[in-house]
Amino acid sequence: MKFVGITLLATGLFSLPALAAGDAAAGQAKAAACAACHGAQGKVTVPMYPNLAGQNAMYLQHALQAYKKGERNGGQAEVMKAYVSGLSDDDIADLAAFYASLKP
Repeated sequence: MKFVGITLLATGLFSLPALAAGDAAAGQAKAAACAACHGAQGKVTVPMYPNLAGQNAMYLQHALQAYKKGERNGGQAEVMKAYVSGLSDDDIADLAAFYASLKP
């Protein structure tokens, strides 16, 4: 059984989507709009918003893409969708790299 997963991965039938590595410095320059809710250094003062500092970059990219595509709902999803709607894939990768680079 163990080898089935490896075989599928090796043959490309099961693989994770490739995500571009972002530029943390560029992400910091793009994060001004995020600071209102998530804090200038990714640490919040209002508990209803998540801390982003130290979060896994791949997770952040997936989350931002999901907001952009309307795949997340509830809570602040509509607010997030408005913020990310104009971001390119590179912008999202840069923001993810910036927040991942911060100390939690």
